[in-house]
Amino acid sequence: MTKAVELPLWLFALIVLFAAVTFASHFLFPSVRWYFRRRLERAVAQLNQRLDRPIQPFKLTRRFDMIQRIIYNPQVSQAIADHARAEGIPENVAFQQARRYAREIVPSFSASLYFGVAIRAARFLSNALYHVRLRQLDEPALRAIDPEATVVFVMNHRSNMDYVLVTYLAADRSALAYAVGEWAQVWPLSRLIRAMGAYFIRRRSRNDLYRAVLACYVRLATGAGVTQAMFPEGGLSLTGGLMPAKLGLLKYITAGFDPEGRDVVFVPVALNYDRVLEDRILIAASMGTGRCFNARIGVIAGHVLRQLWLWLTGRYRRFGDAVVTFGPPLSLRALRAERSGDVTEVLADRLMRRIADGVPVLPVPLVAWLLQTHGAMTRAEIDARAAAALASLPASTVGRLCADPHAATGAGLRALSRQGALRQDQGRYVPDAQGGDLLRFYANSIRHLMPGDVPGNGLGAEPEAAPGDG
Repeated sequence: MTKAVELPLWLFALIVLFAAVTFASHFLFPSVRWYFRRRLERAVAQLNQRLDRPIQPFKLTRRFDMIQRIIYNPQVSQAIADHARAEGIPENVAFQQARRYAREIVPSFSASLYFGVAIRAARFLSNALYHVRLRQLDEPALRAIDPEATVVFVMNHRSNMDYVLVTYLAADRSALAYAVGEWAQVWPLSRLIRAMGAYFIRRRSRNDLYRAVLACYVRLATGAGVTQAMFPEGGLSLTGGLMPAKLGLLKYITAGFDPEGRDVVFVPVALNYDRVLEDRILIAASMGTGRCFNARIGVIAGHVLRQLWLWLTGRYRRFGDAVVTFGPPLSLRALRAERSGDVTEVLADRLMRRIADGVPVLPVPLVAWLLQTHGAMTRAEIDARAAAALASLPASTVGRLCADPHAATGAGLRALSRQGALRQDQGRYVPDAQGGDLLRFYANSIRHLMPGDVPGNGLGAEPEAAPGDG
């Protein structure tokens, strides 16, 4: 037993390496994971003391464990069997497809990244780009939401800044789990977004197995009380106005709702901007076929560098106001008590109407609507028509504009002039020939609110049940 054995150096190094890996995986790594897990639990406990809605344990579940829970769920197992039979493939192949879908959907939330990095970045970016304002149409009702209820923020989708803005403004309430579309599934952006708790969806998937996996995750998250945020329109508005709601995610929530269990409370959120960063990209996409966004990375980088140069030279100006309105909440339990059967379409219709009623009227959309509706006008005519329009609207939608309509129209005229949407001709403000689409885009955001105008088609729901959010 004590006899010396000669080994080649490379073999000895390999044995030592295997021994080190075995020691680390069986003894060191579990201890390190336990140490950091304990630190994470203490940090989350401290965070929960200042949040209106604490981080649910579901969000902290290991991603691998969550994927296992989904793919072995009885409804998903049945969907796997049905899919294998319909496609004529072995069940183990269908099972691997379900696992792949679950890995694509399930996030890997990091509380330290969300509250340590994302919230600070969102606060900085929001205030650097806009004068940010928050309105609450029914604050007592928002504060009276059952602490045990699952809260779902339902928002109109004007810009990719929506994610940033609402994350910042809801920072004291809870950590939001967004439904995010395919646009974000690009490395390394996908890793960052998944770590912030967002879950990925395919907007137009018709695959029943994929839908079963997605529905299972949504039901589990909702049943566990995870605070969520979704865009029922299914994507960015290309016209600037509200679009009909798609019923996919709402359908998953209503179908899995137990009236005897945890309530689900929907909070309508209406956003509007004096400047949508992607305005010209969205307008160009609306004139093409499908949702084709021509946003080259070189153009985006050039715009960012230009804004940085303006900031360094002291000429930088923020893009006006960005206002977020939290509307009256809607309880799914109360709605189910009021109506029998499937309430998805009724829920979507009421939410979209509350969002529409809460859309803020801002200087640029106001001036754009006036010029779109009445054509070229002098400054005095614009002020007079603006004052008349604002006087006919609820104070909750106009905010501080009623206090000084002259200042509001001045800000709107300056912003639209800088974008080349209008020009001055003999004392009159005239829509530029190339700026008509831009005026229409911003006017559409408030057209449904304005006196004598025809409401848009965003006050309802599409009858399809595709995932369609994000």
